[in-house]
Amino acid sequence: MARKFLYIITTLIVLVIAALLAYRIWGMQLIRMVMVPREAFTDIAPLPANAYDDPKMWIARPDIVRDNPGLWKPAGVTDTPPAQKAAIFFIHPTSYITTFGSAQWNAPLGDTETNATARRFVRSQASVFSGAGDVWAPRYRQANYGAFLTRGPEGDRALAAAYRDVAQAFAAFLKANPEGPLILAGHSQGTRHLLQLLREQVAGKPVANRIAAVYAVGSPVSVEADLPALGLPACARAGQAHCIVSWQSYAEPADPSAVVESFERKIGYTGRPRKGTHMLCTNPITGAFNGAAPASANLGTLDARDADQPTRLLAGIVPARCDTSGVLMIGEPVDMGPFTLPGNNYHVYDYALFWANVRADARQRLATFVK
Repeated sequence: MARKFLYIITTLIVLVIAALLAYRIWGMQLIRMVMVPREAFTDIAPLPANAYDDPKMWIARPDIVRDNPGLWKPAGVTDTPPAQKAAIFFIHPTSYITTFGSAQWNAPLGDTETNATARRFVRSQASVFSGAGDVWAPRYRQANYGAFLTRGPEGDRALAAAYRDVAQAFAAFLKANPEGPLILAGHSQGTRHLLQLLREQVAGKPVANRIAAVYAVGSPVSVEADLPALGLPACARAGQAHCIVSWQSYAEPADPSAVVESFERKIGYTGRPRKGTHMLCTNPITGAFNGAAPASANLGTLDARDADQPTRLLAGIVPARCDTSGVLMIGEPVDMGPFTLPGNNYHVYDYALFWANVRADARQRLATFVK
């Protein structure tokens, strides 16, 4: 009996090793096969011109008084309102993730699971900015996760369709907030759309003078090939206003090769190739360009691992160091939950790892801008 048990354990170990070897050799091909939609791309019709006048088209906005995820705070967090509030436009990351090619290229607005996941992202990410003002987070027909995995034209077309919704929401946001300081933020797919917004709807226009800060998190930004076309510089230090911050989080040993490869094969917003340029890395603990900070300077990481307990902040557990590759290193792996990606990529937790520091950072940059 004991020998049979050992045979079973040995067989399982061999299968696991084989699976890991197969992933290492064919990993990206397997992921593409599973995650990229198989149906032909069909462009989606534009939304009605007044679509974003409807509060139901927003996950968060200040007139949503019940169950507004943009107002969420972890247990024990209290802060006073700023001297002058900003209006915050936040574009949530991809929440439309399906498998085996059964999905559309763009998320239907009525997809229940997709919408629930988007609300969770707004709760854990956009809420960080509620200490600086009113959060506006639109629903949009986001591109399927598979759009980032294919090199075919369908991916770019799906992202372009999603951007049209975001641009329409941004116009409605500006109409509702014609004066006062603005903070623009996003994550992952949301940041990709945010960068395009900066290039097409903000840079060189009067609204640019109202931007207190931009948080372009979870998607690479080229210092040389992107920033000159976006109309704002990188934030060089804590408290600096009218500038852009960006980071992508990895534990060590890190393998950011997939992100670096994607970054280097694309053209920047200046029209210059990104290959050979530097990724913008802001240290979210210090608020400065590049550099390192110890875990003791981290004011609070979101701890949501226990579903039966309120989410709380844990201070002093995650350091931050901008690596020469342009990504942010957080030291040894930390248990944040089940969504760490291959290569020790903590992409999903870019905001959660530094929640309290980012909240303080936004308030500080806004105060500088108002002065």
